[in-house]
Amino acid sequence: MPALVAFESGFTFDLARDVAEIIEVLAIAVICIGVLVSIIGGLVDWFRSNADDAFETFKRYIARGLLIGLDLLIAADVIKTVTLEGTIESAVVLGLLVLIRTFLSWSLVLEVEGVWPWRRSRQAPDEA
Repeated sequence: MPALVAFESGFTFDLARDVAEIIEVLAIAVICIGVLVSIIGGLVDWFRSNADDAFETFKRYIARGLLIGLDLLIAADVIKTVTLEGTIESAVVLGLLVLIRTFLSWSLVLEVEGVWPWRRSRQAPDEA
């Protein structure tokens, strides 16, 4: 594979591209494992207790997997933008991706916990 960016010393950013791709694959794996764990956890709770508990377990586990996956995808995008695509357009696209993924993360936290992420610390300990 040809180098994306090369300097006079011969240094290339192939490693950065490879690391970003590995992180993206890891993010996909984390999301898939999260879905699998949430299904298994939901089924176990369904058989042990009731459908309401099963749904809450499913929702909590899948949200955690998605949140970790989204964080990993953001990390991969940052690596690609900083090392491989050092243009204004790529920085703007990265900013938009981070905004969208941040909104998704906040929405997931709100769905699972019933409170916005920045209001969690204001909750009384007995309400958590």
